[in-house]
Amino acid sequence: MLQVRKADERGYADFGWLKSRHTFSFGQYYDPQQVGFSDLLVINDDRVAADAGFGTHPHRDMEIFSYVLEGALEHKDSMGTGSVIRPGDVQMMSAGSGIAHSEFNHSDREEVHFLQIWIEPDRRGVEPRYQQQYFAPEEKRGRLRLIISPQGENGALSVYQDVKVYAGLFDGDEQANLPLAAGRSAYVHVARGTVVLNGVDLAAGDGVRVTGETGLQIERGNGAEVLVFDLRSAN
Repeated sequence: MLQVRKADERGYADFGWLKSRHTFSFGQYYDPQQVGFSDLLVINDDRVAADAGFGTHPHRDMEIFSYVLEGALEHKDSMGTGSVIRPGDVQMMSAGSGIAHSEFNHSDREEVHFLQIWIEPDRRGVEPRYQQQYFAPEEKRGRLRLIISPQGENGALSVYQDVKVYAGLFDGDEQANLPLAAGRSAYVHVARGTVVLNGVDLAAGDGVRVTGETGLQIERGNGAEVLVFDLRSAN
């Protein structure tokens, strides 16, 4: 079964310097029907104005990753990590026993557009860690490239949870298929463009809860960038 949530049905927050769309309940936005899906808790579609950002703030016991679509995001944390994340980069932070970090637009002229995603970990109190990896467009072109997994195989980043995350770029005749094991669920988020998932038309910002399916077929993209989460059963 595919349960589609259209982009304009998401929560919305506008702080001037930050405009954010919330796929799931977050901050002041609460919808009892949208409190995460399986171990996927947050997908925030954030646009941060030039020379602005999130000041230093704490996290613990959460797997948090950022996926930049446009612009550049500057990260600093209490482990001493400092980096700039650009399109193609995936940044994973395991907050574990506790970490403080800040995220700012690296540019004083251009907006940064990125996805901030939270995953519930399968363990508590681990030593915090930071990972960052670049995935070139050709690795994602017309296929679903594994970018996050429990074991971090094939260059993927590691996560403390039974979840795999894939990223793909699709145009024209390009298509990809992803089998889903029995008892697994999935979530598909269209980051940009349009695409067809299992015969259903989707546009930028749309999300789909997938249950009871044996696989996913992604095709007929038009400038599409897609994230797919292979998750534990959400039932």
